[in-house]
Amino acid sequence: MRLISVEERRARLGVRHRLAGTTRADDVTEIARDLVALHSTDPASVYLAAAARMSAPDLAAIDEALYETRTLLRMLGMRRTVFVVPAELAPAVHAASTLAIAAKERLRTEQFLTEEGLEGDVAGWLRETDAAALLALKARGEATGAQLSADEPRLKTQITLARGKKYGGAQNIVSRVLLVLAAEGRIVRGRPVGSWISSQYRWSPVEAWLPGGMAELPADQARVELARRWLAAYGPGTAADLKWWTGWTAGEVKRALAEIKPTEVDLDGVTGLVLPEDSEPVPAPEPWAALLPALDPTAMGWAGRAWYLGDHAPALFDRTGNIGPAVWWDGRIVGGWAQRSDGEIVVRLLEDVGSDAEAAVRAETERLTVWLGHARVTPRFRTPLERELSG
Repeated sequence: MRLISVEERRARLGVRHRLAGTTRADDVTEIARDLVALHSTDPASVYLAAAARMSAPDLAAIDEALYETRTLLRMLGMRRTVFVVPAELAPAVHAASTLAIAAKERLRTEQFLTEEGLEGDVAGWLRETDAAALLALKARGEATGAQLSADEPRLKTQITLARGKKYGGAQNIVSRVLLVLAAEGRIVRGRPVGSWISSQYRWSPVEAWLPGGMAELPADQARVELARRWLAAYGPGTAADLKWWTGWTAGEVKRALAEIKPTEVDLDGVTGLVLPEDSEPVPAPEPWAALLPALDPTAMGWAGRAWYLGDHAPALFDRTGNIGPAVWWDGRIVGGWAQRSDGEIVVRLLEDVGSDAEAAVRAETERLTVWLGHARVTPRFRTPLERELSG
């Protein structure tokens, strides 16, 4: 097996994830395509991740791809996480990951209704409510959950989440209904209510993004397509990395890889995988710096992270495995950053990186400060260093 060193893995990361200076682009959809998908659990991450990879960061260009040309689509996907994906990849993500989530969420919603005392055909009641909500949405073209609840009273039915827990409570069923409809590929999250950092979305019929609706693909075929894209963007990686990133079973990963027949490589004693046509050496780019946001897809691309994370996980990850804002230098994480309430971007390096790296990080800090302007961004999942730096 050919040895792919840590240095070469970092070179691949810098080039393929468009972080090295000469690889930056201004086509947001192209950036998302090269990363397979952008994390969107925290809506600000989409914009910050794209801006970090653009030669001329432009909020309007990101909005245009999301909501005007609609070449990007926001959807529930791998690991039950919300992603922004290229529209042409949505059917593969849907079949490979989201449909299984949809089935579980529908059963869970039926359970909530049963616990509230709804009698009779609970599944039938939910299907009728789904249909009514979808008709109301198509009549409006786009709508918030509150607007749809005004149109269809059954969406105001109360359920109790986390029954018996301190953090539990009652809520209208509308959010559950919309979650299931979206996971089934019948509706999509559209433009947010408020600014680009808002997580309250308007909803639209899926046809507004995908004329003809969500194409149906066999699940095995979809998993092969998604695994191939992950290997192109994140290879070399291990089968364990792919299993973690997708949330698939070991059997599903094994079957997808059997179809692709990846080439095995040596990752310092661990067997890694690359696409058969992707085993040639990758030249190292010029050293680069980047300030990447919480939940950036690069940091969340592998389960085995020691080769780019080092021993910085306690400062940069929360207890559930979400990474906060991180400072990168030439293919590895070397610190963290945060934005204070007055807009100042504060950086802390966690190791000695030398004067050239420090100067490059300062330049990226200034670049991000100018681009953010009056916007204030607080990650949804707070990490120890981000909390400390933000004050």
